[in-house]
Amino acid sequence: MFRPALSSDAAAFCAIYNPCVLGTTITFEEEVVTEADMAGRIQKVQEAYPWLVLEEEGRVLGYAYSSIWRTRAAYRFSTETAIYLAEDARGRGLGVQLYRALLQELRERGFHLALGGLALPNAPSVALHEKLGFEKVGHMKEAGWKFGAWVDVGFWQLQL
Repeated sequence: MFRPALSSDAAAFCAIYNPCVLGTTITFEEEVVTEADMAGRIQKVQEAYPWLVLEEEGRVLGYAYSSIWRTRAAYRFSTETAIYLAEDARGRGLGVQLYRALLQELRERGFHLALGGLALPNAPSVALHEKLGFEKVGHMKEAGWKFGAWVDVGFWQLQL
């Protein structure tokens, strides 16, 4: 069900991610991501961090990964996490399973802190993070601008 991401997953990831780019504030990107760009992201992330795929009967239903939190060396044991699910995979508990697998991989790799940055409001993502034990530790008002409006960002953390 879970496996490491491959560059060949780029098209499936774009199919999941780009509707979020175009229709939500879940991501602050404003332009669709090409398959080539996504493949490059996969490769870059996997140089130091995990990127997992949720697959069911050969179909990619979602993915979760972690990436650099800050560039200073003292932050090397902290990582920012992200998770995206296909619309028809949401609400089935798959996100919890995928996120747990990512968190376990982070523990095994020696990370100490997982951080989730969430555009707000986003009740489903807040519920997911809190179900997994994340605690809200910060709130930045009007941190991003998308679709002609200011968007707040909250931060949740989990000590691994």
